Amino acid sequence: MNRVQLQQLAEDRVLDAQTLMAAGRWPVGYYVGGYAVECGLKACVLARIERTGVIFQDRKFGERCWTHRPEELVKLADLEIVRGVDAAADPVLTANWLTVEAWSETSRYEIKTQSQCQQLFDAIVDPVHGVLPWIRKHW
Repeated sequence: MNRVQLQQLAEDRVLDAQTLMAAGRWPVGYYVGGYAVECGLKACVLARIERTGVIFQDRKFGERCWTHRPEELVKLADLEIVRGVDAAADPVLTANWLTVEAWSETSRYEIKTQSQCQQLFDAIVDPVHGVLPWIRKHW
């Protein structure tokens, strides 16, 4: 899978989450919304690889990319500092990242409420303070 495909997958999963929420399928909408962030961050990781060739500097780098954790993917994309600066200037973005970081791939086994799903979705897509608009700047 390449960077453009991951970008498209992130966009598609946001639409899927929205559709699931509209149908009242909150737990799956929650999971799929978080998956959109994962795909977007993996596109950012590939952008870093294209830019720096990091996989030739660290032979275990590729192994570490097999994660679902947003925080770890931010590190792998080398976006910790820029995210810290942006979050420090925008408390709503900070709160949205905290909401997103509570997501995990194991959420597919959890029952989530409408409120929890809506909170995650809003944190992801908010056009000014959302996590996905922030990711798009870096993928």
